[in-house]
Amino acid sequence: MGGFENSLNALVLLANFVLVPALAYGSQLALGAVGVTLIFGILRFANFAHGDTMAFGTMVTIFCTWALQSAGISAGPLPTALLALPVGILATIALVLLTDRFVFRFYRKRRSPPVIYIVASVGVMFMLNGLVRLLIGPDDRKFTDGERFVISAREFKQSTGLAEGLSIQTTQALTIGVAILAVALLFWFLQKTRTGKSMRAFSDNEDLALLCGIDPDRVVRVAWILAAVLAVLAGVLYGLDKSFKPFIYFNLLLPFFAAAILGGIGQPVGAIVGGYIVAFTEVTATYAYKQLAVYLLPSGWVPDGLLQFLSTDYKFAISFIILVLVLLIRPTGIFRGRVL
Repeated sequence: MGGFENSLNALVLLANFVLVPALAYGSQLALGAVGVTLIFGILRFANFAHGDTMAFGTMVTIFCTWALQSAGISAGPLPTALLALPVGILATIALVLLTDRFVFRFYRKRRSPPVIYIVASVGVMFMLNGLVRLLIGPDDRKFTDGERFVISAREFKQSTGLAEGLSIQTTQALTIGVAILAVALLFWFLQKTRTGKSMRAFSDNEDLALLCGIDPDRVVRVAWILAAVLAVLAGVLYGLDKSFKPFIYFNLLLPFFAAAILGGIGQPVGAIVGGYIVAFTEVTATYAYKQLAVYLLPSGWVPDGLLQFLSTDYKFAISFIILVLVLLIRPTGIFRGRVL
């Protein structure tokens, strides 16, 4: 096998196991982190219930997906969950608005300090976590259907003649496409609409925004609605790409906050950039580079080990390390957001 072909095989291998999975995972983290940073930018507190809000919305979408599948309704080559997604979004919007009405509004009217909001959000988190596990159970739930691959490894090998095959799952391509569309619509809303401009003004200077006649209750409602939509999108896409398990969504809270703080808490652009940085760091640090070394190094130079920096068991520890380093070195993040 020639050196050029070895290089192509190494490139395909890297794309198959690092680039494409990291792009999909980064898209999921970006959507979740933007939801976290929107709530922080408007309400000035870290919402620890965001991961379990994702789990709730995904659970409702799964129930609706199962109902559609049992009725023989599908989306053809795409996952049926896309048809059920609006139901999950509406249910989650109702959930977050009710939670704000009966929990957070009480403290907002009394201008409570942010730590009170955080404690309240932890209580909401445990309540939602218990509710989701009670209704759907603690086990893995698979709800993906439709065509599995956009490009399969076998087809790629046959068409290129390479030893390595590139496979792109439908859920991965869908995740990246939906994330791009959702982020584009979000920024159009924040930049071009009157409500979006009001939200930005309220986030920059609450007192001045109130003097200008901006309705704070409307801004808060819209912020919760946007956060709910992003949470359900991130949760359903993650569940389609991997699987649904309530406790995993609780664990995702750490990379969400790592991404939001790395990019600059309160900065939507920073949350997106931070999401992809965290995802690529996790994937590249836990990938075993042994086969890549086989293609790129002379046969006598290939070591016996897996050439893996960290085991996948320590995947979330990477997010924690990023979080601690950012808080120690640059608390405002890349795009100079607020300090927690």
